[in-house]
Amino acid sequence: MHAVERLRQQLIRQATKPFLARGMRLKRCPTCLLAERFCLCGWRPQVASDAAFCLLMHAAEPLKPTNTGRLMAELWPEQTQAFVWSRTEVDPALLAVLADPSWQPYVVFPAEFAPGAEIVEHLEQYQAAHNPARKPLFILLDATWPQARKMFRKSPYLQGLPILSLNPDKPSAYRLRRSNREEHLCTAEVAVLCLEQAGEVDAALALGAYFEIFSSRYLAARLTREVDENAPPYQLLKRFLPTPSDV
Repeated sequence: MHAVERLRQQLIRQATKPFLARGMRLKRCPTCLLAERFCLCGWRPQVASDAAFCLLMHAAEPLKPTNTGRLMAELWPEQTQAFVWSRTEVDPALLAVLADPSWQPYVVFPAEFAPGAEIVEHLEQYQAAHNPARKPLFILLDATWPQARKMFRKSPYLQGLPILSLNPDKPSAYRLRRSNREEHLCTAEVAVLCLEQAGEVDAALALGAYFEIFSSRYLAARLTREVDENAPPYQLLKRFLPTPSDV
């Protein structure tokens, strides 16, 4: 069980009333949370990465089938940590992750909203100059944009960490939730850019294709449409699927 699923199960146990997601009557795969007919599990790639992710999640996010932070946890369960954000309490395990000397943490956040912070725009150059022996740990605020801004402001343990400020060159392709701003990427799209910055070409390609397939299969279930498994993301992902001997 990966980190996001553990959080989801924990929140379900603690809840005083059930979380009613859209499409709650669907019979879902218990692993990927998509409708059983459109299960994603058979398309999960196997690709190595030296980077890691720390998801700081708004309390509702682990419960949402549309959450894309879980995609990184599915691909790299040993390298993806997930914590529910709280304004008043900080999980000691989160602080331990941030203090681990084997990792160099970066808060992924727009520079314009982090005045006075150390801004990193070219990750590989920064790593080479500052901490070449430490592997990058990307801290992603997994929430809506207004929630993420509040989380950043009210998390003193994030202050003082370098800020990785990304400049996407295309609008978000995420269509499972509405957003007022096309330049606001979903969590998985941000993670793809982080991996590109770290020089993790194969990992970025695999996650990007996996995200596209996740989105298309989710929409197909919602709109009762068929999926085209000959589409480019499927063809790309075939390069990274485990062989029978790997399973």
